[in-house]
Amino acid sequence: MTVPTEPGLTHCVYEKNGERLVGLNTENQELQEGMVRFDIVFYVNIPSISEGNQEYRLSQMIINVEAQRKETSEYKILNRAVFYGSRLISSQKERDFTNSNYDDIKRVYSIWVCMNMKENSMSYIHLTEKDLIGSGGWKGDLKLLNIIMIGLGKELPKHDEIYELHRLLGALLSEKLTVDEKLDIMETEYGTTIEEALREEVKGMSNLGEGIMEEGIAIGVEKEKTRIIFQMDKKGFSVEQIAEVTGKTKEEVETVLNRKHKSEKKNVRKEEHDGIKYDSSGGCAGNDEGSFFPRYRPPAAWGDSAGWGGGRE
Repeated sequence: MTVPTEPGLTHCVYEKNGERLVGLNTENQELQEGMVRFDIVFYVNIPSISEGNQEYRLSQMIINVEAQRKETSEYKILNRAVFYGSRLISSQKERDFTNSNYDDIKRVYSIWVCMNMKENSMSYIHLTEKDLIGSGGWKGDLKLLNIIMIGLGKELPKHDEIYELHRLLGALLSEKLTVDEKLDIMETEYGTTIEEALREEVKGMSNLGEGIMEEGIAIGVEKEKTRIIFQMDKKGFSVEQIAEVTGKTKEEVETVLNRKHKSEKKNVRKEEHDGIKYDSSGGCAGNDEGSFFPRYRPPAAWGDSAGWGGGRE
C-alpha cells in the first residue's frame, strides 16, 4: 500500500483488504519552532496485547521514512533524526492527545535510509533507563521514540538472510540498474507479483534518482558561484565585473553580497553585546580547553556521563 509524498496529500486514509493506513501532512510547523518537511509520514495500526488483561487490541503508531543520498558533512545525521522524531512526538499535542493525557502519546518510528555509505549497516537507537542510585521504578513508555538508521553501501550486496532488506532497497534506489533489472530482482528473488502499477512506481523511483542527482549538481554549481562572488568582492572587483564572470545579473550579485554583509554585521553586533572575546580555537579566550562553558563533572556515584538521558543498547 503506497502513500503520496506530496505535502498535503499524505493526510488521507487508505483502506485495502481490511488494512487501514492513515497518512499525515508531511509539513509540520509549531509556534516558534519553524517548518519541518518530512519525506513520508503515516499512521499504521498493528495488533498488540494490552497490559493487564492480556487482550488483543489495535495499537497505532506513527512511521516516518526519510531518504538521504549520502551522509552530509554539514551536520551529524543522527542529530537530525532525533530532532525529526522529537517533533513527531511533540506535534501530537491537541491532535492525538489533549491536556495532560500523555499516556495517549503514540510511538514514533523514524526510519532513515542513507545511500552511498562505506558499508551496509543497520542501527536501532532508542531510549534506555539506567539506575544511578536505587531503583525508582519510573512508569512510562521508553519505546515512544525509535530511530532506525539503514546504511546502503555503494555496491549491491548478495541476496542472503542478513542483507535481504539492503539488497531490495539498494536495487530500488540504484542508479546503475535499469527498471527491468530492478523488477527482475523483485520478482525472482522476493516473489513479488509485477503489475503495471508497480512497474510505473519503480520507473518513477528511477526518475526520482536522476532528478536528485541533477538537483545536487545545480546546488553545487550555485555554491561555487557564491564562493567566487565573495572572493572577487574581497579583492575589490566591481559588481559588473563579478556578474560578467559568474554569468549572473547585477541584481543577483548585489543580493548575494547584501545577504553576506548583513550576516557579518549581525555577528559583530552579537559579539559586542555579549562582551565575549573569541580566540582562534573557537572557544572563549582564557579557556585552555577551547570550550565555551567550563566542564561539569557529576558526582562519582552518578557514574560516567554516558548514563545521562537516552542511550543505545
